[in-house]
Amino acid sequence: MTVNKKTLNTRPPKPTWYKEIAKYQETNLQRAIWQIINTFIPYFTLLYLMIRSIQLGYSYWITLLLAIPAGGLLIRIFIFFHDCTHNSFFASRKANRIFGYICGILTFTPYESWGHAHWKHHATAANLDHRGTGDVWTMTVEEYQNASSRQRLAYRVFRTPLVTFTIGPLFIFLLSNRFHSKQDGPKERMSVIITNVALLAIILLASFTIGFRTYLLTQLPILIIAATAGVWLFYVQHQFEGVYWARDNEWDFMSAAMKGSSYYKLPKVLQWFTGNIGLHHIHHLRPRIPNYNLQQCYDETPEVREVEPLTIRRSLKSLGMNLWDEERQTLVSFSAVKA
Repeated sequence: MTVNKKTLNTRPPKPTWYKEIAKYQETNLQRAIWQIINTFIPYFTLLYLMIRSIQLGYSYWITLLLAIPAGGLLIRIFIFFHDCTHNSFFASRKANRIFGYICGILTFTPYESWGHAHWKHHATAANLDHRGTGDVWTMTVEEYQNASSRQRLAYRVFRTPLVTFTIGPLFIFLLSNRFHSKQDGPKERMSVIITNVALLAIILLASFTIGFRTYLLTQLPILIIAATAGVWLFYVQHQFEGVYWARDNEWDFMSAAMKGSSYYKLPKVLQWFTGNIGLHHIHHLRPRIPNYNLQQCYDETPEVREVEPLTIRRSLKSLGMNLWDEERQTLVSFSAVKA
């Protein structure tokens, strides 16, 4: 991404408190290990119980009931994976890479490839001139009005909840993640191959032990729950009422973080399962802050508490916000454009 030097010089300097919150980037090995213990042990226990429930002929509803907390734990594992791509879960880059690969295999996501795209997302979040990498497809009103009938139809179909939060997530994790992108280098491409080979080995091992049918009946509902909830979280992090978007010549980092990223205030139980990722404005301010330090940073920094919380009820309005209106500087619905 190229940056205009004249534009960069006119952007406001970062405040003092921004420099001060760098202290929360310090990793904590004990907290990291405890997160692994309190997440991986319950996850594999639930996975074992799901397998046994099928083998013993219990009602499949019991299996699906167990899949709900297991899906929540898989989201948490993905947050660990996400931290590793920022080299923030452990102090060691090598440890982050090894653990990141493990979490990536469990979440059907190639470590290097996804991390590369995600760093681009951080560099371009809320920038209208650099959309398309690691974000949700968003058109401006003008782009939509000038689009062909086929493009409009494709966009409207994509923006339906069924596609965005069910079909889309499964497509991403099961199919799209099996291939590298054109922007990927050798390291990123190799991560896709390693992840695919590991997944194939797991599937073959499961087929020879518990059977492919049992593997599918346990893994698929967990993945559906985790992928659907995960994409919803990602969606409302940058698609909400009052969100900030700007053209490149007006875009600035602090506004993109504080106004273009939400503070999704969730009940404590859900906040635990989602690894504090709801504090997304802080994450975009300082991506190197590990998930286990985000709440402390929020509690001890008055400036980040000035961001209005996005509640679950208010976040549901995002479902009807489909286009960015540059004139009014707000997200609008399809019906508003017709009117």
